[in-house]
Amino acid sequence: MFFLLPFDSLVVNLLGISITVLFTLLLVFIIVPAIFGVSFGIRKVYMKTLLKIFQWATLRIERGAKEKNHPLYKPYVNGIIAKEPTSLEEEIKEIRRSGSGKALDTPEFELSDIFYFCRKGIETIMDDEVTKRFSAEELESWNLLSRTNYNFQYISLRLTVLWGLGVLIRYCFLLPLRIALAFTGISLLVTGTTVVGYLPNGRCKDFLSKHVHLMCYRICVRALTAIITYHDRENRPRNGGICVANHTSPIDVIILASDGYYAMVGQIHGGLMGVIQRAMVKACPHVWFERSEVKDRHLVARRLTEHVQDKSKLPILIFPEGTCINNTSVMMFKKGSFEIGATVYPVAIKYDPQFGDAFWNSSKYGMVTYLLRMMTSWAIVCSVWYLPPMTRQPEEDAVQFANRVKSAIARQGGLVDLLWDGGLKREKVKDAFKEEQQKLYSKMIVGNHEDRSRS
Repeated sequence: MFFLLPFDSLVVNLLGISITVLFTLLLVFIIVPAIFGVSFGIRKVYMKTLLKIFQWATLRIERGAKEKNHPLYKPYVNGIIAKEPTSLEEEIKEIRRSGSGKALDTPEFELSDIFYFCRKGIETIMDDEVTKRFSAEELESWNLLSRTNYNFQYISLRLTVLWGLGVLIRYCFLLPLRIALAFTGISLLVTGTTVVGYLPNGRCKDFLSKHVHLMCYRICVRALTAIITYHDRENRPRNGGICVANHTSPIDVIILASDGYYAMVGQIHGGLMGVIQRAMVKACPHVWFERSEVKDRHLVARRLTEHVQDKSKLPILIFPEGTCINNTSVMMFKKGSFEIGATVYPVAIKYDPQFGDAFWNSSKYGMVTYLLRMMTSWAIVCSVWYLPPMTRQPEEDAVQFANRVKSAIARQGGLVDLLWDGGLKREKVKDAFKEEQQKLYSKMIVGNHEDRSRS
């Protein structure tokens, strides 16, 4: 027993020295640069190195599959069916012309019209452009994560060893480091905003509140090894406005808030999230709603209007889709935030899934599981574009304004612009959508009949 004591003392000393050195490196190379918004370029070198490794691994998979005559799965990026943007009337006219030879102005129902609806139904079953937006995007190349490519299988010992080494790096080195950074960022956010909240209202409190939020969000960004490229920063949202962006993940918030100052909007939660919300609202006028208030559209609109009318308050950050989409498209924007008459600052966010999929499939993964997947990915790489501010035109209603903003975001981010409601992620198609198709067909038949009667 006495012979082990010196050894135990040595182990404790070495452990203490290791922790001290690790914390010092963490403070010097990550936390302090994050506070001042500077970077040593280590993450970009890390990203370039990963890209070269991914390219080699993908080529090795393709060569191994060719040698063993294994077919490689290739995802259909643009869908498996080529669709042309034609109207119901044009397509039925073409079917009638090629079938019975009758013109479209025939007022009677034609049996051949059924083929249009049958084809549309089969196309939707085979290549649904909506539900595939709620699942992770499949990669053509392999990024050493077995969860991102169907071609993951044994190819060679060297490739398997490389994958195993990647698992050790991600789970034994990156994960503990990222958890430590996330804990540091959240702890500083709660502590800092609580302390700032006790200061009297004024410029000093506003200044400290902004920089405490910014500092903590930047540390949290480092916890994900996020490599973000911001474009057109002169268009960043300003006080009295509303910032709207496409929504892929809960981390969209810290991606944007690490480059600017925002007032958050959301429902009051319990647990750790509730503690963070209560601390944040002490230092900054965020807009939190009780669960019973969220469905009261008039109350929500009034609170948002009161906020944006005060030009001293920070711009509101809103994700009008209302749910997370897999970053391949932008779905219908809810009209509420476009009804209050404020200047809208559109922002497009595009993630690079090569290094880690940022999409949160909330119907499949809980928040803890999702964050674990994020923290065991290689990195989060994304581009953010600040678009010029937009205002509602005199002839526009809220829906038209929302669609115009959505189209601008989709165009800038290289995303598919869809009119479908993201609520279809958990709900069935509303009867109104079905009735709309019925009305179009009925209008086509009845309208043609009326035109013929007049003539």
